[in-house]
Amino acid sequence: MGISPLPLLSAHLNGNGEMSESNVSLWSKLLEAQANRRLKVKKQRVASKKVRHLRCRRPRSILMKRRARLEGSRRPMNRVEKKLKTLKKLIPNNESMGLDGLFRDTADYILSLQMRVEVMQIMVKVLTGSNK
Repeated sequence: MGISPLPLLSAHLNGNGEMSESNVSLWSKLLEAQANRRLKVKKQRVASKKVRHLRCRRPRSILMKRRARLEGSRRPMNRVEKKLKTLKKLIPNNESMGLDGLFRDTADYILSLQMRVEVMQIMVKVLTGSNK
């Protein structure tokens, strides 16, 4: 969640590779603020779940039956949806949303695989001593 502080950390180191006392206190305040924000969001989620249950006046058994009926009547996936689901499984670290992000991540992954193959081919040539 948010930006990782690690790349920024090196900018605040003195010549010995240690952080000054003021920077340490700034970092501790930053980390504490991030933890407080996460806790606040978590509390809001829990509170919203409780409110949802309070609003509903139907018995839980009726709601569960309705939910089961809806889950059982899902429409079958068509071929395109199945292929997209398979593609999402194949691409590592697929965090993008939507089709455009999925296709962008796929293109990047293909390029990285091509570069790996080229590097391995060069390594094989060097290690075998062939001049092809």
